[in-house]
Amino acid sequence: MAAILAFCATSALYLIAASAQTSDVSAAKQAIVDRAARPHYQIHLALDFGNRTFTGTERVRWTNTETSAESTLYFHLYPNLRVGAAHANTATALSAASEVQGENSKGTNAALDEPSLEIIKVRNAATRTPLAYTLENQGTLLRVNLPEAVVSGASVEIELDFKGSVPEIEAEETSLFAHVLQQVGAALRSARETRRARDINFRSRGVMLLGAVYPLLAARDGNDWQRKVTLSIGDAIFADVADYDVTIDVTPDVMLFTSAALHTLSPIQAAGQARKFAGENLREFAIIAGRSLHLAERDVGDVKVRSIYLAEHEATGRRVLGVAADALRVYIARFGSSPYKTINVVDAPLVARLGSVEFAGLSVIASAFYVDFDSPSMRNLPEMIREQRASVEDSLEWTAAHAVAHQWWGGAVGNDPEHYPVLDEALANWSALLYYTETHGAERAAAALDDQLRGVYKVYRTFGGEDMPADRNARDYRNSFQYSAIVQSKGALMFAELRRLMGDAKFFAALKNYYEKNKFAVVEMDDLRAAFLTGAPPLMQRAIMRTFTRWLSSKRGDVDIAPPDAQLADALGLNSRKPQSRNERNKFARLGKFFWQQMTRIR
Repeated sequence: MAAILAFCATSALYLIAASAQTSDVSAAKQAIVDRAARPHYQIHLALDFGNRTFTGTERVRWTNTETSAESTLYFHLYPNLRVGAAHANTATALSAASEVQGENSKGTNAALDEPSLEIIKVRNAATRTPLAYTLENQGTLLRVNLPEAVVSGASVEIELDFKGSVPEIEAEETSLFAHVLQQVGAALRSARETRRARDINFRSRGVMLLGAVYPLLAARDGNDWQRKVTLSIGDAIFADVADYDVTIDVTPDVMLFTSAALHTLSPIQAAGQARKFAGENLREFAIIAGRSLHLAERDVGDVKVRSIYLAEHEATGRRVLGVAADALRVYIARFGSSPYKTINVVDAPLVARLGSVEFAGLSVIASAFYVDFDSPSMRNLPEMIREQRASVEDSLEWTAAHAVAHQWWGGAVGNDPEHYPVLDEALANWSALLYYTETHGAERAAAALDDQLRGVYKVYRTFGGEDMPADRNARDYRNSFQYSAIVQSKGALMFAELRRLMGDAKFFAALKNYYEKNKFAVVEMDDLRAAFLTGAPPLMQRAIMRTFTRWLSSKRGDVDIAPPDAQLADALGLNSRKPQSRNERNKFARLGKFFWQQMTRIR
């Protein structure tokens, strides 16, 4: 009894503290998202699509919303990130002998298959006088020294000139066969994967993706900057919301789609090469460019949802539009108003190991999965893949719903993707399940839950993957197979359990409250936990806390989700300690339907 009373007291104290903390933090966050205080970018980008290069000028207004004065600005140069590069803290970087200072500083010279971003000049926007700057952390972090400190509530404007390039990625790296082989390899070998800068900054098959090709202000953490970027299997870009006015010069034959809406152009402007875009509360500004892109769009209330696809993928692109529109209706009704007035879902040739990637207002799905199984080209794929038509088509629908949900979770409600990947990934995955429930009914939703969530975990464990907590840093997960099974699937199933526990009324009230309180802010795990605890009766509070611990921090997946498939593992010799012959190692070519369903899913 004493232990129970102590637990009750702890729960009550936690709830009071969490509620007070949430209230205080929300007030501080509100000041940041106020329009006058948000960072503002004015970018003029000249894009040479044919040569895969760009030059730009960026004017940034930054307002100090913290209590102490600030004399330094930090920008991430995401195209310069390299796998294996040491990203030390700033104190270490400052003492590095390789550090280069002043106007002669150069960005990291990228290899031919990597993007690059080079700083040319930095100056005070008002006086046009040069500002001293330093490139740190192997050319991935730009430090700008201000001539005088910016006190609390004051603003500063600086201008930066930059240039860069992106690589050409071979079509073979983006094919469905490449994606499937990569996933099979991850399942069999548990090899470590790390995302690269080229994954979101490239040209391939006539499509260019520019995920972050300009200097992007580092996110703030109280009175300090989030300067460190760790490459892992998770997303790398992390920024506070900002407003953007972007002009892009490109030849008229190149179509452009971005995170922001296109301004209406006058006839004179429309005849030229410049196109202007403007958007508010964006965490980054991503660009899709290409000569053979097609567009289908639909209005859902006051929100325009658009499907952008390659010419040969029209039938699939239009189907994705229907899924995105239906998902948008569900999420607006259940979560709250759409954070953006235009939401784009884009078909682009992503490399194997990256099935989709999300930006503010723009989500990209790998072209490999925009498959027309009736086309002659499908005859070139192995029969074991061609037989998975239903699996591929269902996975594309799930991923489109997942992508739209990221505009709420990760877009509007931001989180550090390195330290808290489960916050957006698990919620977006569970939201896809919600889409299935409310669009297709309980039976289809139950099948999707088994295939897209439980099945992922089951195959992962069958192939020897270790059950892990779902609330770890992104760098703790080895590859997309493990990340999908633990962070996305196990984490999503926690929300299914919370809904069952709390009932629809309380569950969706908590989720709406979480969204409204943290819209355009950055959250941590305590913010999510507090949203579900607030207003719940004491017995339910304890059950909620146990649910969070069991699903996110414990290793109970085999009990709560599914144990490894011992029969399949024995048939494949996965439980044998004896060295395997070449024929035994090739058994994966004869694996059953369930395995290939999982290998042809989008991860």
